[in-house]
Amino acid sequence: MSRQQRSFLFGGALAVFSWCGCLCGSGLAWAEFRVGAARVDVSPVQWPVLINGSMTSHAADQVTSPVFARAVVMDDGHERIGIVVVDSCMIPKQLCDEAKQLAAGRTQIRPDRMTISATHTHSAPSSEACLGTDADPNYVPYLREKLAEAIATAESKLQPARVGWGSGQAPGYTAVRRWVRRPDRIANDPFGNPTVRANMHAGAKPEDAIGPTGPEDPELSLIAFETLDGIPLAVLANFSMHYFGGERPVSADYFGRFCDELELALSPGSPVDMVAIMSHGCSGDIWRRDYLDPQSEAARSVEEFASGLSEIAIEAYRTVEFQSDPALSMLESRIPMRYRVPDAQRLQWARKVVDEMESKLPTTQPEIYAREQIFLDAMQSTEIVTQAICIGDIGIVTTPTETYALTGLKMKLQSPLEKTMVIELANGGDGYIPPPEQHVLGGYNTWAARSAGLEITAEPKVIARNLLMLEEIAQLPRRQFQQTNGPTALSILELNPKAYWRMHDWSPMEAIDVSGNECHGRYESGVVFFLEGPDSNRFSDGKVNRCAHFAGGRMSARLDLRESYTIVLSCWNGMPLDSRNITGWMLSHDRDDVVTSAGLHLGLDRRGRLIVQVGEHILATGEIAVPRWTWNQVALVRKPAAIQVYLNGSLEVECAVPTTAIEHLQFPTWFFGGRSDNDSNWEGRLDEIAVFDRALDSQALGRLFR
Repeated sequence: MSRQQRSFLFGGALAVFSWCGCLCGSGLAWAEFRVGAARVDVSPVQWPVLINGSMTSHAADQVTSPVFARAVVMDDGHERIGIVVVDSCMIPKQLCDEAKQLAAGRTQIRPDRMTISATHTHSAPSSEACLGTDADPNYVPYLREKLAEAIATAESKLQPARVGWGSGQAPGYTAVRRWVRRPDRIANDPFGNPTVRANMHAGAKPEDAIGPTGPEDPELSLIAFETLDGIPLAVLANFSMHYFGGERPVSADYFGRFCDELELALSPGSPVDMVAIMSHGCSGDIWRRDYLDPQSEAARSVEEFASGLSEIAIEAYRTVEFQSDPALSMLESRIPMRYRVPDAQRLQWARKVVDEMESKLPTTQPEIYAREQIFLDAMQSTEIVTQAICIGDIGIVTTPTETYALTGLKMKLQSPLEKTMVIELANGGDGYIPPPEQHVLGGYNTWAARSAGLEITAEPKVIARNLLMLEEIAQLPRRQFQQTNGPTALSILELNPKAYWRMHDWSPMEAIDVSGNECHGRYESGVVFFLEGPDSNRFSDGKVNRCAHFAGGRMSARLDLRESYTIVLSCWNGMPLDSRNITGWMLSHDRDDVVTSAGLHLGLDRRGRLIVQVGEHILATGEIAVPRWTWNQVALVRKPAAIQVYLNGSLEVECAVPTTAIEHLQFPTWFFGGRSDNDSNWEGRLDEIAVFDRALDSQALGRLFR
C-alpha cells in the first residue's frame, strides 16, 4: 500500500490535507523512497576466539568462511529505518542497544528505528554468554563497532529505489526437529527428573519416538529492492531453518553461502554492489532433516543446500512486482518478562554442584544447568524488545528469541498484511519461547536457563504485542484464520453433523466446532497443535490441512447421542506396532477416570488392527493392520442392534451390541485421543472428527470416504 492510499483510506481527505501541510512545513513532504545497502566483514582479528552454539566452551583459530554484518537502510522522507543481519549465533540486547546508540551518533536513524538480528550460525564468534560458553571479551567491542559501521555505510549509499515482495516454497529444506518420545521412553532432564516427553532429534531413533511436536514453515520470503532503472540493490530473505552445521568455525554456515549465490545470480557484472541478506525465520524447533522421510537424509552438502535454496529464491525474485512510493512506519516495544527461577531446593542443589566445580567452566549437563540456575536466580526478570515495520503493504515483525515455527505462522496468518516476514533473534538473544502447551512435554527447549528461561506465557505475549503494533502502523485489523473447506469437508457439513471438529486449532483453549451447533471440545494437557493433517485437497481445498497431535492428553466433548449415531474421524498412529498390548484408543465413551461394563471404546490392537471394546471385553477385531505414520479414515456406525466400523470406506468390523452397552448412552462425555481411564491413550494425530446423531447409510458414507 502506498502512503497516499493508506492516508485516504484511514484518515479522510481533510486529515490527509492537514497532514500533508504539516509535512510540507517541516520539509518532509512526499520525498522519494530511497534505499542503501552494505556488507561489512566482522570476522575476528584476535585469536583464538570463543565460539557459541554448543553446550560446552570451545574456541577457533581460523576463518573457514568470512562472517558479515549485512545492512539495508530505507528512507521515505518521513521515516528512516535500518535493518542489520549479522552472522552470529545470538547477540544480547545490551550489545544491540550499544551498537544502535553508536550508529545513531553517525547517522540520521533513531535507535528505535534500527533492527539488529543474528543468523544463528553455530560456528561464529561468541558475543553472548550462554550455557557453557562465555562471550568473547575481545570480540564483543569489535562487533559493536562493526555493526555501527554497517548501518552508517548503508545509509551513505541511499539512492532512489523501488521495493517488492516475493515468496517461494522450500519444503525439502526444513523440518521439525523436536519430536514426542514414546510414553515408555521418557528421559531424564539435567536435574535428574523424568520429564522429557519431547526433545530435539528424538526422531533420529524411530523406535523411541512418536512424531513431530509441531508444523514447519516452508516459506522462503523476499523483500527485494532495486534502482529505478531495475538494477538489484538488495534482497532481504527470510527462511525458517535452524542452521546446517558440520563446518569448522569461524564460518557463516548456509546463510553466508546463500547470500553469495544470490548476489552472483542477480547481479553478475552489475555496476551496483548488490547485497543479499538472509535473516533467520522462526526456527526454534526446526532443522533440515525430516525424520518421517528416511530419503531426506540423502547426502547433501552445505553448498548443495545453499545452492538449492538460492534457486528457489531466484524463482521467487522473478515474480516480484516493484513499487516506488511505499510509506515506511515502525514501532518498538519493550516487554517486561519474568524468568522461571529455581525454587529453594533446586537452588541448593545448584550451589552444591557449582561449588564442587571449583570455578572451572561446566563440562556436563548437570554442571551447565546448575550454573544456569544461579544466573536465573540473580537476574529474576528482564525486558525484551519486539518491533513491527511496514514497508508499504509489506510487514516485518521481530522476536528476540528462538521462536517455534508455529509461533511464526500464528503471526503471519493473523497479520493485517498478507505479506509478512518474521525475523527471530532480533534485538536480543533471550532464548527459546515454546508455546505454553509445549512446556508440558519438557525437553531442552524448556529447561530453565538463559537459553530458555523466560516465563511460560512469553510466547502469547510476544504474539499479542507484535500483532497490536502491526495493526497500529498498518491501520488495518488483523486477519482471522479459518481452515478452508475442501469437497469432503463440504460433504460433511451438508450432512448436518451434530458436531464437526476440524482440529485446526493452534492453542489449547478449545476444539472449535464448525457445525454451527457450538459443541466445542476441551483439550487436556499433552496435546500439540497445527500439524499437517490428511489430504489437503479433499479437506482444505489445497491449503494445508491442520490437525492436533495427541501425546498423552485427550479432547473431550459433551454429546447427547441416542441408540443410533455415526462418528467419522481421520487418524494417524505414531506408536510402533507391537510396542504395547493396545497401540492406542482413539475414541471412548464412558464415565471419566474409569472403565465401566457399559463403556464403548474404539482403538488399535498391538498389531494395528481396529478393535471394538465394551467394558473390559473386546467384541470384534479387524483384519487389516493400519500402517504406522499413515493417514486413515475411520467411521463408527452404531445402530440399535449392531456396531459397524469402516476403514477407508470398507466395512472392517461388525458386531452385535451387548445389552450392557445400552447404559453408555447415559454418559455425557465423549473422549477423543484416549480412553476414559487414560489407559493406552492415542499417540499420534487425529483430525476431521464429525459426529452425526443418526446412523449414516452407505451412500452418505461413500460421500465422506470418496
